[in-house]
Amino acid sequence: MALASLVSSIFLFLLIIVSTLSTLVSDVAGAANKGEMIRQFLDGHNSARKEVGVPPLKWDPLLARYARVYSNQRRRDCRLVHSTALVYGENIFWGQGRKWTAGDAVAAWVAEKDFYHYHSNDCTGPDCTHYTQMVWRTTERVGCAKIVCDSGDSFITCEYYPPGNYIGDKPY
Repeated sequence: MALASLVSSIFLFLLIIVSTLSTLVSDVAGAANKGEMIRQFLDGHNSARKEVGVPPLKWDPLLARYARVYSNQRRRDCRLVHSTALVYGENIFWGQGRKWTAGDAVAAWVAEKDFYHYHSNDCTGPDCTHYTQMVWRTTERVGCAKIVCDSGDSFITCEYYPPGNYIGDKPY
């Protein structure tokens, strides 16, 4: 009987250790994935900014938190509707399925550069305001988030401070 109790105790102890290690590995992987996502957001933004000669953006956890809170409000419908936070600039992205990355969203916004004409400061395509917000000279910080909606689609939001896209002003 004592041997069975000892074996049971050892088994329980090993189960706790395995569970703890599994959680630690999961937390490390989650942190690595979060770090990779932040890197994709910043690299894409700052590469576009460098091309036009404006300073790089810094990551802002408070803006990222706001982006996450707002994105979670879109979880049920995944609709491309902007938040009402007028103190921030905002870019939003929707992609069918969960596979979309931070880099994909940023690349889609950067692609709008083809529609923006600096000399006339106008847009001759479906949209270019995501791009102009990304490269707005006076914007200093960015924070972003990605969620998977109830539909299984991706919703990505970036918040910018100070905001840009002032009518009549050039971004850089």
